Amino acid sequence: MMSKLSPEQLRRTFDPKTLNSVKGAQRKARESIIGQKRAVSALQFGLEIRNSGFNIYVAGPPGIGKMTAVQSFLEELASRKDTPPDWCYLNDFEDSYQPKMCQLPPGQGRALQQDMKNVIAHVRREIPKAFESEEYSNRRDATVKSLDQQRAQALEKLNAQATEAGFMLQATPFGLATIPMMNGQPLSDTDYQALPAQTREDFQRRHETLKDALKTTMKQIRDLERAAQEKLQALDQQVALYIVGGLLEELHEKYQDLPVVISHLRAVQKDILENIETFKSGASPNPSPEGGAVVTPWLRELPFRKYQVNVLVDNSEQKGAPVVVEFNPSYNNLFGRVEKEVQFGALYTDFTMIKPGSFHRANGGYLVMPMEDVLRNLLSWEGVKRALRSGEVEIEEIGERLGYMATKSLRPRPVPINIKVVLVGRPLLYYLLHAYDEEFPELFKVKADFDTRMASSEENIHDILAFLPAFCDKEKLQHLDNTAKAKVLEYSARLAEDQEKLSAHFGALADIIREANFWALQAGATRISAVHVQKALDAKIYRSNLIEERLQEMIERDTLLIDTAGQTVGQVNGLSVISLGDYFFGKPSRITASVGPGRDGVLDIEREVELGGPIHSKGVLILSGFLTQQFAQDKPLTLSARMVFEQSYEGVEGDSASSTELYALLSALSGIPIKQGIAVTGSVNQRGEVQAIGGVNQKIEGFFDVCKAKGLSGEQGVMIPQSNVSNLMLREDVVAAVAAKKFSIWAVRSIAEGIEILTGVPAGVRGAEGKFPEGTVNHRVEQRLREFGERMKEFGREKKNALAT
Repeated sequence: MMSKLSPEQLRRTFDPKTLNSVKGAQRKARESIIGQKRAVSALQFGLEIRNSGFNIYVAGPPGIGKMTAVQSFLEELASRKDTPPDWCYLNDFEDSYQPKMCQLPPGQGRALQQDMKNVIAHVRREIPKAFESEEYSNRRDATVKSLDQQRAQALEKLNAQATEAGFMLQATPFGLATIPMMNGQPLSDTDYQALPAQTREDFQRRHETLKDALKTTMKQIRDLERAAQEKLQALDQQVALYIVGGLLEELHEKYQDLPVVISHLRAVQKDILENIETFKSGASPNPSPEGGAVVTPWLRELPFRKYQVNVLVDNSEQKGAPVVVEFNPSYNNLFGRVEKEVQFGALYTDFTMIKPGSFHRANGGYLVMPMEDVLRNLLSWEGVKRALRSGEVEIEEIGERLGYMATKSLRPRPVPINIKVVLVGRPLLYYLLHAYDEEFPELFKVKADFDTRMASSEENIHDILAFLPAFCDKEKLQHLDNTAKAKVLEYSARLAEDQEKLSAHFGALADIIREANFWALQAGATRISAVHVQKALDAKIYRSNLIEERLQEMIERDTLLIDTAGQTVGQVNGLSVISLGDYFFGKPSRITASVGPGRDGVLDIEREVELGGPIHSKGVLILSGFLTQQFAQDKPLTLSARMVFEQSYEGVEGDSASSTELYALLSALSGIPIKQGIAVTGSVNQRGEVQAIGGVNQKIEGFFDVCKAKGLSGEQGVMIPQSNVSNLMLREDVVAAVAAKKFSIWAVRSIAEGIEILTGVPAGVRGAEGKFPEGTVNHRVEQRLREFGERMKEFGREKKNALAT
């Protein structure tokens, strides 16, 4: 049954006096997700289940605070979890191109790093002192002196053998040379060749004997030097070990429960003892590129970097599991990188320059990423899937991944991961990935759906009221008084477009509070009131409604023809919504219908010129179904009708004007005029039932503004579907006009109810004899359609007769 709505039905209001009675409204806001029970349940399930593949996709439109809410939820949950271990990279002394990964208890990574730093600093400081000590010098000198004595004795013995054989020994760059002697004097090559052949043969025989003795002596000297060198090396190692061994022994005791550290300490000790000369000088053994004597600080420190500990992830100050939110999920930001530095015109890198990615920092906890940004970054999405499949993160050069020519570089050993990945994005991306990426359903088995609206329950109102002061404290804003809180709740219901719902777009609420705070400060107020919130809402609209004002101006000047008074046959004011991105407003449009006999049915002019969308065209075709159902059960429908949105120069889409078009068509067929002060919105089905539409508030307010500009008469109003009553959250000035009986809102369930309001004539219901009551709209429509049928028959006979003659 049709009804004229009361002012109380047009807008839900919140009484500021009752807000204080909401239990606990002034307490600190809970760190939870407000009004999203479905999403919270999915998050709790996905985060607690430890099986592989149960990562989470958080779906929801932008602006509802998904990222912030998920982050707060995770931080609260993570604080109760165990703190994950530290991860370090250590030099592999066997293969420096593949640094070793080391897992340590939380805080031990930094401790080991400092311990190794202290050990190397102590060794670099003490070893040169030890090798400069008198005791070391004495022991070394004794070894060298012993070697010199034994070498001299061997050479002296060899020289005696040479003299006895008639030769003398002479040192050359190539060793000892034997020179023949005669009468105590060395022979030159000329003199030697001048000797008799028998004498030369005798020298040659004696030389062969001496050569064997020379080889034996030289071997003996080399053995002596080798033994002395080994003795000196043993001495050096003994001195170094005295310094290094004690320091590392302390670390052995400290890290005795960590086999990987013990193994590394042994490798460090072995390498130090093998490279004592580096510590003796304290400088790099490598020359500068120019071969000069200048040693830069970088070169001086280079030989000792291999003993450092690269703490990749330091959880020493972490309480519970980590929560990492990565807003820039590039490949390197996610999976780490190996940095390089330029020295002397060349690139240099080592294991100390390995840097972690978000996967490393979130290991043992939770990684949150915006899905759109993951897909925008080259290789990131494939990398995420590969890491989740393999259960480890490998740091790679991105150039290699792209197939570019790569230089030899480090290949750090992969890090095993235990991580829960949470992707945050639009629902559309979830559906597309689920349909076209085979791996996505296997890796992200949990969907957490965030709704755009929530029930206007006491619990949710309570949580919002608790959120408001917490938000103001966080942003350092003025606090809201109860009138402002009521206005914010009403704005939330307006955004939700439902009197029984509240909006989950906390971003929009937060922006209005920020703007209201600005106006409160401008007014010198100490608290935000409803006046300041309303000022913020009005200013927000004013910044965006230039086009709306221009259209209103065109209507006032009759550039766009809209009648708000009088009655006209076949003409109705329809309502549409125009979207400008950040602003929506209603616009009335004149819809007209023309009818005549024919067999074309109902034609949509917008469709014929390709300005009508498919849904709009569907709505027009439904009109033919209604007319056939209602008036063509005992005869064919002989009608040619044209429907059009007058002065429409852009595309038309949607079926919310289909009932309006039907009213215009019924008026044109019946000849009964329609009141032009009433605008109509609502879709219709073939049974004549009026169905809900969107944007009902903007549509009503758009026509109200036109009527107000042309003068409110009390006869004007808007007719909406009954099913849209709960969506009404109209402006206060519209409600005030209804209360003053200057404007009306009607809610109808059927075309029959609507046509009676528009014409003042009942629609009529078929009686027992199958006829509509005389004078009703339906009776006059049926009579007109019969007339069309008779005219078509007569025209057919005339045409047949004309052809016959």
